Amino acid sequence: MDTETDPKKPRKKIHPSQYPLRRRRFKKRYWLLIDLAVAVTFLVLLLYTPAGYKPAVSDDQGHISSYLMQLSSEFYNGAQLQEPFEVVVIDEKLNEAIAGWSQASPDTVLSAPAVRFVPDAIELMGTASIKGVDLVVTIVLQPEIDANGLLNLQVDKVKTGAMNITPLARVVARNMYEQQIAVRPVDTQDWRAQVAASLLDGQPFDPVFPVDDKKVRLEKVDVQDGKLILHLTPVP
Repeated sequence: MDTETDPKKPRKKIHPSQYPLRRRRFKKRYWLLIDLAVAVTFLVLLLYTPAGYKPAVSDDQGHISSYLMQLSSEFYNGAQLQEPFEVVVIDEKLNEAIAGWSQASPDTVLSAPAVRFVPDAIELMGTASIKGVDLVVTIVLQPEIDANGLLNLQVDKVKTGAMNITPLARVVARNMYEQQIAVRPVDTQDWRAQVAASLLDGQPFDPVFPVDDKKVRLEKVDVQDGKLILHLTPVP
């Protein structure tokens, strides 16, 4: 019988002095496996595409969206009548209108936007391409008008893939806002600057918007499943 495979042959004993070395090797491999698992999990969460992210496909060939023109007309005509009115925005039609939009910076390209209206919240989604890596970014807004009539476009959540980065995003956004107002003069009474301050720094503002020689105030924001209803009144 082959002595190499003989079960009766005694196994080679490990000298006690070798135990610490074997334990160190085992621990090293153990922690390497944990680090690998954490890295894989991080990448999976980061590259995750939410099931609700379904950007529309653009086919307007650069023309101004008829739906955006319709909303603009409703807003303008309502302001001219100087009576309370509503503007209803449907997320499906809005997504078709903004399909194909993109914005590029030296390191990042934002594209494929999508908007979802869900009860009491607005979900803004898009693809951020950073050095060839595509990440889906989700921003959840909860617009609210307080008892004093001030509007706050509260950013409730920011996610990259499936990772919640809200605390980090708030710090970065606040720093961006402070840098912007530090390097160039900003008209704090301009409604666009007020919207930016609310989004980036959580500052509520009086939601009064000019329409030619008239003004309207946003009295209520009603976000329902699939649609956004804006309740507006004239400002004397």
